[in-house]
Amino acid sequence: MDLLAYEAGEMYFDEPLDAKAEALIRQASETYGEPEAEGFLREALKIAPEHLTVLVAFYRFHFYRQQYVEALAIATQVLEIVARRLDIAPDWRDVSLSDMARAADLGAELVRFYLHALKGAGYLLLRLGDSERGLARFDKVAELDTKDRIGAAALAEVAREALGSSAT
Repeated sequence: MDLLAYEAGEMYFDEPLDAKAEALIRQASETYGEPEAEGFLREALKIAPEHLTVLVAFYRFHFYRQQYVEALAIATQVLEIVARRLDIAPDWRDVSLSDMARAADLGAELVRFYLHALKGAGYLLLRLGDSERGLARFDKVAELDTKDRIGAAALAEVAREALGSSAT
């Protein structure tokens, strides 16, 4: 499946977002280094708990603060939400290439987003020292992205080399 061979469509950040939630994300951005920034994001999440823009903002907040456990929880939540939207298996291990091809008809951008989220979860697991689970996610993305447009196969190879013989 070539993830670059599709008609451009709506991206997650193009979806309408409640004005109050959008303002809260902006406030969080403006106060990023301050204690109240996370509170703004939590308030935005209460308003739009499944809006991908809010979740991405919250993910990035934790990721850039190297709060990988929190970022992983959000990545996992995103995978569940996007799986529902794409009408694919809720467990990433059960998603097939034919599922992705069918889902691409609903939204190729959302398929790419799903695969990026799965790759991101793999990266976070590696950062947390769980190479087996992290590499499994990279391998799944590589299986679904046969032309490695997302770069998971290459990343898995580099990770396995860095981990040496301990990687499976």
